Amino acid sequence: MKNAAILEVSGVASAFDQIAPTYDEVFTQSVIGRAQRKVVWDELQKTFREGQHILELNCGTGEDALFLSARGVKVLACDCSPKMIAIARRKRTESAGNIEFRVLPSERLEELTSSIPFDGAFSNFSGMNCVTDVKQFVASLAEILKPKARVLVCVSGRFCLWELAWFLLKGLPRKAFRRVGGSTTARMEDREFAVVYPTIRQWASHFHPLFRLRKIRAVGLFIPPSYVESWARRHPRLVERLAKMDRFFGRQPWLRAVGDHVLLEFEKAPR
Repeated sequence: MKNAAILEVSGVASAFDQIAPTYDEVFTQSVIGRAQRKVVWDELQKTFREGQHILELNCGTGEDALFLSARGVKVLACDCSPKMIAIARRKRTESAGNIEFRVLPSERLEELTSSIPFDGAFSNFSGMNCVTDVKQFVASLAEILKPKARVLVCVSGRFCLWELAWFLLKGLPRKAFRRVGGSTTARMEDREFAVVYPTIRQWASHFHPLFRLRKIRAVGLFIPPSYVESWARRHPRLVERLAKMDRFFGRQPWLRAVGDHVLLEFEKAPR
């Protein structure tokens, strides 16, 4: 089982290595990418304070770490993809000296147990959907966080209204319902790897009893998923209005589970 997990992590790293050179162009700098990331940044800014030491998991090309660093937060940013980390390091400037980028999959978090306890942690845009053993990850995470530390996790939700409508209108029911079964196989270039879509209740169960779920909000409730970028570029003002609707309606109990992503805030439970 352990060997299978190692192979799966290697497959994910290889897949993201392949898309690393174009990742910022396709997502970070896209209309939809900026709009969805802004929602997450609003929450990061509310949660983490200047002077804190935060662990970022699945950091990609480092955009979120740079955002926090500019606000005086010290960040250890990790990712399984060496090429993603290489790009992130090139972005780092002298003014961002409080960031360390490290090649480290979430499945090897126990390697940080000798580190000074972190004030909090976060993972953005679906990195946690690729983790092979969430329970083991959570146990390792609890070991390196201070009491009452906050953890923000932005994951792909199981039910995305945009995705259902978009692909059904295109006559592609298999794509429309790909998340509903709870897992699928993703393909990037010539690489395949498993992706899981737990419900909010299942995420809470994975983190329990070491963490308790405090807040839930949708990300990409009205803002469409990234594969609708060509449409979004033709309608930038409409996307701006959809982003405002996201911020207003994203916490509503009857809507927060049906966005492209779900942002979950956990707090480390007292021992």
